[in-house]
Amino acid sequence: MTLDRRQALGVAAGAASAAAAPAWAAAPAGPAGPATASTTTREPPAAPGAKVLRIVSPSETGFDPARAGDVPSIQVIAHLFEPLYGYDPLARPVRMIPRAAAALPEVSDDWRTWVVKIRPGSHFADDPVFQGRARELTAHDFVYSLKRYADPATKSPGWSSLEQMGILGLAELRKAAVEQRKPFDYDRPIEGLQALDRYTLRIRLATGRPRFAEQLAGSATGAVAREVIEAWGEASPEHPVGTGPFRLAYWRRASRIVLERNPRYRQAVYEAEPAPGDADGQRIANALRGRRLPMVDRVEISIIDESQPGWLAFLKGDVDYVIVPDEFVPLAVPGGRAAPYLVKRGIQAHFLSLPTTAYTMFNMAHPVVGGYAPAQVALRRAIGLGMDIEREIRLLRNGGALPAQSPIAVHLSGYDTAFRCEMTAYDPARARALLDLHGYRDHNGDGWRERPDGAPLVLEVATQPTQAARQLDELMRRGMAALQLRTDFRPATWPEQYKAARAGKLMMWSLSGRAGAPDGIQGLLRYDGAAAGGLNLSRFDLPEMNRLIARLQELPDGAERNAVFHQTKLLAAAWMPYKLRIHPVQAVLTQPWVKGFRQPLFRANWFEYVDVDVDARR
Repeated sequence: MTLDRRQALGVAAGAASAAAAPAWAAAPAGPAGPATASTTTREPPAAPGAKVLRIVSPSETGFDPARAGDVPSIQVIAHLFEPLYGYDPLARPVRMIPRAAAALPEVSDDWRTWVVKIRPGSHFADDPVFQGRARELTAHDFVYSLKRYADPATKSPGWSSLEQMGILGLAELRKAAVEQRKPFDYDRPIEGLQALDRYTLRIRLATGRPRFAEQLAGSATGAVAREVIEAWGEASPEHPVGTGPFRLAYWRRASRIVLERNPRYRQAVYEAEPAPGDADGQRIANALRGRRLPMVDRVEISIIDESQPGWLAFLKGDVDYVIVPDEFVPLAVPGGRAAPYLVKRGIQAHFLSLPTTAYTMFNMAHPVVGGYAPAQVALRRAIGLGMDIEREIRLLRNGGALPAQSPIAVHLSGYDTAFRCEMTAYDPARARALLDLHGYRDHNGDGWRERPDGAPLVLEVATQPTQAARQLDELMRRGMAALQLRTDFRPATWPEQYKAARAGKLMMWSLSGRAGAPDGIQGLLRYDGAAAGGLNLSRFDLPEMNRLIARLQELPDGAERNAVFHQTKLLAAAWMPYKLRIHPVQAVLTQPWVKGFRQPLFRANWFEYVDVDVDARR
């Protein structure tokens, strides 16, 4: 089915949806824009004199907020859909700000009832489903959008983290759909999610959640329009329609994405407030304060998985922003500052220790590396001890990373610079001793170890066909060969590997995850048994860890919560469902005509906060 045909179906489905739509969905009188689809089969040209931001990105999967789990897709989603809350682009430490909400939430003393006022006058981007009418965002849209995470048919990787919040009645609604094998009942009211009126959303939780607002600030929690989702069904990731500052104008999968200014975007201006003493932040604020958002008209994203082409495109001036590939760090930012030849061109360097953890996943359901028996735990820990993290940082990252001692990354609550464990220890002798002790020996004399019962032992490692992945694979291959462990690297594209990982079909895979909020629980959700197949790609399910994670959700910040964080770190190292490797230090370069850029910590949206000087680019 072609996209053109889907657009035609969208118009037809939209007419049917409008006929049956409840009163709350009726669009109020407003400026009727053109009834255009959100994507086209041909890339629309940029208007003469348009401010265009050009970047490169790894491969994406799709743009449905409830279905996406990969960083490249979430970065696009963050600009198409506007969540209730976000983070000030300049404030350090981070400061939450209203976005689709009119103000910060009203919270009960027990942290169980949260009332959010929706900002009137926000509209979804034009789409044929709306029949040429302006479709206003309402509290009902957030009720529907949050329910979508619980719908089994959505298969949302974010459901487990939302389930942890304990929205009253939401898990039961999901359970009824599963047990009765019926479609999820979106029209059944539940106590935990209610639209009190057109602009008032009330959320009630089973237990207190002091940091629940962070959940509502996630880049993937922007509202969708029910009639759009119902019109497009399984094709919803290809047809995003949100209330954010941009709309999707063109998409050729794994090749090119074009975003254009959303004419329906609300009246928003630059209001960032840097911390006292932040001279650079104050300079940006003074230059941009009061400017209408977004400041650029168009964003062009070239999908490039290999690092070298994107780097060369930046040097030629064809790309405005680039994350410096590890192999080019000595050339671009020697000694932690921009190289003279870049400074001469006016190129700006930006550095940030990311709240990101790179790790190697073990599938806990796999008969070779999974399981909770002593021998299986010993195998995972031996593999971990055979991985030389310091060498990875020195040779592959050119020093641009910190060893990851625990699941809790830098900038997160619960991160402890003094904490040490065997997570990043490199000790081949101890690894070999562990393997010998638990029966992983060379039983047939071929030079490679077998399993305790004599069956073959081959580590099947999923990987990507990129130069960076091949370098990491070679480092792992050498480390495992020193332990007499045979490896078999199986390349495929990142989206293909992610799909297979969620389905439990991979044995091992190296990837990374970035926190979307300041709470240290972000790094622990991949250890939650309820998140198996979602955030928890390892499928790790340990009752003690699950209990501690639930406890962390309830506790206020303080010494008691830090003590629980410490216990989870010890369990993560002892059971080793993930070999945590590094927290990267990211170097970013921007062209001199890009104004106002500051690397975001816990938000994926930044396109609307920068300007492009067209004359300087010429």
